[in-house]
Amino acid sequence: MPDAAGLSVTLRQTAPVALDISFEVAPGQFMALVGRSGSGKTTTLRAIAGHHRPAAGRIVSNAAVWFDSASRINVPARFRRVGFVFQSYALFPHLSVIANVLEAMGDQPAGGRQLQARALLRRVHLEGLEDRRPAQLSGGQQQRVAVARALARRPDVLLLDEPFSAVDRPTRLALYSELAELRSALNMPIILVTHDLDEAARLADTATLLSDGKVAASGSINDILARPDLAQLVDHETAGVLISARVESHDPASGITRLAHPAGNLSVPLVDVAVGAAVRVRIRARDVALAVGDPGRISIRNRLSGTVTAIAEGPPPTVAVHLDIAGDPLIANITRDALRDLDLRTGSPVTALIKSASFDPLSVGGGPAATIP
Repeated sequence: MPDAAGLSVTLRQTAPVALDISFEVAPGQFMALVGRSGSGKTTTLRAIAGHHRPAAGRIVSNAAVWFDSASRINVPARFRRVGFVFQSYALFPHLSVIANVLEAMGDQPAGGRQLQARALLRRVHLEGLEDRRPAQLSGGQQQRVAVARALARRPDVLLLDEPFSAVDRPTRLALYSELAELRSALNMPIILVTHDLDEAARLADTATLLSDGKVAASGSINDILARPDLAQLVDHETAGVLISARVESHDPASGITRLAHPAGNLSVPLVDVAVGAAVRVRIRARDVALAVGDPGRISIRNRLSGTVTAIAEGPPPTVAVHLDIAGDPLIANITRDALRDLDLRTGSPVTALIKSASFDPLSVGGGPAATIP
């Protein structure tokens, strides 16, 4: 049976970092590889790119076998069509911006390289900076150069190794939006290494969680976010969901953007997204309260009507109450006392309450995975 399009990875080794993993990423799919430090994330990327040879396994890209320990195949890194954005960006400090991009185009006809390099720099919003050196750029600009250089290889796979860790929060938000815009035009597997599930939720379609070099969970971002038992595998609380909504209006005076959802409207901090656009909204289970009946006059502005679909164990003294809100899932972490006092059970109608202040600029974003309800 021929190998399918996309990327297929199986890796086995005991040292220097133990790995026993297997996953696939389809063309156009954005997968987040998530885990704590030392879980094997970066080693996995280096193996895909050909910078690390695992003890055993198989790596196939679009039916081209890059590594197969059984057949003793190990294609050198320079012959693998991989775009790699390193955590440190790894730019050549003595070269200009455009020269850094041209360095990745050695296998292309010399006559067209300059035009293609300038087109890539325009694509990442760096036009006019072609002659600067990396030291003359901000961290965000350096990252854009690294992305342009990775794409200059005309890769079959794009690998991103914690590329946002070295930039400040406002720059990170801008880069998230630019990467979401860029990936919509890339029909290749993209893998983002991160320890931050919020970052994964903002950008990725699917996630693979690594723990001690093994796949602890894999699936859609929503499936992963909805599992409270996975919180111990990353550095912060993870339980929650992504829901889709539409931007209804902006109110700069109050600093609020209003979103429309079939279960009710949401007020979130002002976001730079066009009215009418679809967005993905990250709602953490810890930020959801529940009410039975009309909650009355309270300060919480966001109220979504829903029905209890399941009640699961949570970290003591909580339980995870799973809801259906007009076809979307939602989770609320509440205490056992609250569960008893509200007399909640499967099928109970409830109102989910979410403070506007619980959202931050990372909670709301657009991108290809956002759909209009």
